[in-house]
Amino acid sequence: MIVTYNWLKEFVDFHYSPQELADRLTMLGLEVEGMTSIGEGLDTVIVARLEKVEPHPDADRLTVCQVDNGREIVQVVCGATNHKTGDYIAFAQPGSVLPGNFKIKKSKIRGQESAGMLCSEKELALSGEAAGIMILDPALEVGIPIFEALKIKDTVFEIGLTPNRPDCLSVVGIAREVAALCGKALTLPKPEIVASDADITTSVSVEIVDPEGCPRYAARMINNVKVGPSPDWMVQRLEAIGMRSINNVVDVTNYVMMELGHPMHAFDFRHLNNGKIVVKRATAKESFTTLDDTKHQLTAEDLMICAGERPVAMAGVMGGLNSEVKDDTSTILLEAAYFNPVSIRRTSKRHGLHTESSHRFERGADIDMIPVALDRAAALIADLTGGEISTGLIDSYPTLLPKAKIIFSAANAEKLLGVHVDLQQIRSLLEGIGLDTQPGKIDVAGTIEVEVPSFRPDLEREVDLIEEIARLFGYDNIPVTMPRACLESQVEKPELKLETEVRNLLVGCGFSEIINYSFISSAATGKLQLAAEDQRFDAVRILNPLNEDQAVMRTTLVPSMLETISRNLAHSSTDLHLFELRPVFFATEDKVGSRQELYLTAAITGQKSPLGWNQSRDKVDFYDLKGVLEKVLSLLGVKDPHFSSANSEKYLHPGRSAQIYSGKTVLGSVGELHPQVQQEFDLDQETYLFELNLDKVFAAAGHFTAFTVPSRFPAVERDSALLIDDSIEAQKVLDVARKSLGKLGQDIVIFDLYDGKGIPEGKKSLALRVRYGSVEKTLTEDEVAKAHGKLVRSVCHQLSAEIR
Repeated sequence: MIVTYNWLKEFVDFHYSPQELADRLTMLGLEVEGMTSIGEGLDTVIVARLEKVEPHPDADRLTVCQVDNGREIVQVVCGATNHKTGDYIAFAQPGSVLPGNFKIKKSKIRGQESAGMLCSEKELALSGEAAGIMILDPALEVGIPIFEALKIKDTVFEIGLTPNRPDCLSVVGIAREVAALCGKALTLPKPEIVASDADITTSVSVEIVDPEGCPRYAARMINNVKVGPSPDWMVQRLEAIGMRSINNVVDVTNYVMMELGHPMHAFDFRHLNNGKIVVKRATAKESFTTLDDTKHQLTAEDLMICAGERPVAMAGVMGGLNSEVKDDTSTILLEAAYFNPVSIRRTSKRHGLHTESSHRFERGADIDMIPVALDRAAALIADLTGGEISTGLIDSYPTLLPKAKIIFSAANAEKLLGVHVDLQQIRSLLEGIGLDTQPGKIDVAGTIEVEVPSFRPDLEREVDLIEEIARLFGYDNIPVTMPRACLESQVEKPELKLETEVRNLLVGCGFSEIINYSFISSAATGKLQLAAEDQRFDAVRILNPLNEDQAVMRTTLVPSMLETISRNLAHSSTDLHLFELRPVFFATEDKVGSRQELYLTAAITGQKSPLGWNQSRDKVDFYDLKGVLEKVLSLLGVKDPHFSSANSEKYLHPGRSAQIYSGKTVLGSVGELHPQVQQEFDLDQETYLFELNLDKVFAAAGHFTAFTVPSRFPAVERDSALLIDDSIEAQKVLDVARKSLGKLGQDIVIFDLYDGKGIPEGKKSLALRVRYGSVEKTLTEDEVAKAHGKLVRSVCHQLSAEIR
């Protein structure tokens, strides 16, 4: 927020110097980030009179001027064309240093002596542009400094505000704080409305279709205006706070917005469909062009000001090009309204339009300031344009917004601040910033009821008021005390240790960890081809998303992983081993809260080994990733881990994927990415991934194999090749065989798979190797043959297998 010293003094009579005021405002919580003095060091630029103006004898575009500086007549060569004999001008004497470190000295220009310079507004940093030199009021006294003569010597303060202080986004708001500092009264402008015979109600009507988005809408009409340049005093004040002058109508709306903090908009009445104003939501995909000549496609959530059915302004953000005030405008409809902050912020973000208006509305404007600001602006427009204000004020305010009331306890304030502040002093401090303490409700317990004014939407709880007391009482008046602290030892959660072990294992296997945002596009999960009833579509929506690509909390890590792989492939990084271990979020059944679960996703694509003369060119496959997954499960000691291809994720390739189980609990899935999903994410090479619910994995962890003393007797191995149906999974064969191992069986593995020549169609050959042994003796051939025969018969019986 930018304000000037002199502007503040119009509202409160204080006697601080600019530097002292800056220091006090900073200690009050309104940090002054910069100060600029207007006219500082320019006392040598004075009011002067042109006694004579003649053409330069050797230059067609120059003039030779005789300048009266109040002491003597000096000669100056000038390149401007808008001056004549008798004009009063701004004269920079030799030795002056103008803004931009431009030094003025005596010189010769085309053979003529020039002892100074005739200045324009731009050269004195009073305006961004200038068509010629400044022509001053002849009533000014010759010889006095120009900034003193024009009463524009001032100090500009740039104040850094936190988003919760919309009340200070105005000169009046800052002045209110200054008034509280020095104990003086705040003086608000009291505009006088001189109304004409015309009645606004005969020409204008207002309908608020969406009172939640626009609780209050007011308007005044000014007829017979003459649009033109604004007076110097307004142009200079707007320029001082960084705003460009447009015309005397638009400038007034900007001026009052900066003065009182309430944005307004002026419509050219001839484009308003006979004055029927409707405040409603836009029609989806409707096109609208704003004042900056930018076309926007509206959504059904955008609040619009319409003339009948035709939008003429994006409520609270920017007006429309179709109702802009122009040089030939003669009738103005002046709008002042209050809009829902959330609605304005979303519209502003959605369309990439951040304006002075939206900046204020999205933080919370003062709904009670509407009639004051409207009358102030209408009076100024009538004064500066010669217009006539119609009788009456349209003020549609269907439901009064209630004011918050907070019970404040002096004891609680003392407990939190660590210093005693008398209750009467507390009342005085709060009333100094415009709060009503309702003294009649003070009771013996030392509490008061505070009514919060509409310009302080940030005050919601008692602690907010205690913070105000701290600011106003003075942080430097609160004694410094050392905090009391105690050390507590906490046992690290087992899950955190397990997470670290999993990360270390994967890094040791050559994987790199990635970290993505926890919010993704609402369309990202849909790319996985999940069933419509899948719980992963029950995402938690972000109330105020930065953009549509970050609109919901993710319910799976897979889309983020695939998008990361896609970006890497696009940058020619084709050999990837990545993992992410992060929480995902699900909406609760009542759609109000959320729950989170910890997930691990890992993916591989490209070649197994980096490019090298002694490296293989083999590509990664399903079993590479499955092996890493088995290492993770083994590290954690997961009970009874096994795989099944019967039910797999929709985003994985059928027949090349499996679900992971511990007993009957599904822990996750592993497999090759489905070709259609691969295409959705622009992946042009085979990709394999697994996803684990670590909460379930940790619950099944900790079941490690107990140590057994190795047998001193030799083990015996037997091999058997079985012919089984092609549809039977190897895991099923192992499960059946392990149940038949008996007391002598120690281990069993599948060491060969064959389905080539000699194998009937629909069949496959699996070769099993079984190890037998005993800790008590060396097994005989008969014992081994009997045990192995029993195992083979059991497998053949249960799986309809045959011995090859």
